[in-house]
Amino acid sequence: MRITGGKLKGRVTETPYGKMAIRPAMDKMRESVFNIIGFSLEGKSFLDLFSGSGTIALEAVSHGASAVTLCEMDKSKAKTILKNVKMAEEVGVRINCRFMSVELFLKRCKEKFDYIFLDPPFPYKFRKELVETAGTRELLTKNGQLLIHYPAEDPLPDKIGNLVLSDKRIYGRSIVNFYKYEENAEQTN
Repeated sequence: MRITGGKLKGRVTETPYGKMAIRPAMDKMRESVFNIIGFSLEGKSFLDLFSGSGTIALEAVSHGASAVTLCEMDKSKAKTILKNVKMAEEVGVRINCRFMSVELFLKRCKEKFDYIFLDPPFPYKFRKELVETAGTRELLTKNGQLLIHYPAEDPLPDKIGNLVLSDKRIYGRSIVNFYKYEENAEQTN
């Protein structure tokens, strides 16, 4: 996979082998998402959940994010991820890597992020709950955004807890929802 834009544009990342299959975020989707948020990433914090190869975290660094954390449960991917994220050091950023379940990470996390990107495996059934947990735990900064990549056949509501849909992009059978924190958002069932 290639970094699609920014300071590391064109650099190639390795795809790790592991217990769980890698479903790399499509180049077109990644490029589009980072074109949408790219200019606002300068100096911001970014969390990449269900990281897989670390490519999304590297895209964030390449577009100017200065504090980047990734989380991947499959520890057999760690060697490749750690090799990939060394690229970030070329632009003076160290990516914080956590190898644990995303659910556990979200429960323990005490940091706030300007951007949270979730790319769970398409068969994953608890997307709504993950978005709700991130909102309830107040892991986003005041003007932060949560983005989630998911299959079109499993739609997500416009409001999840205190997060409200602000944008939606469709890429074939893939969709990326952009959520923002809204103080008075009503709970959605």
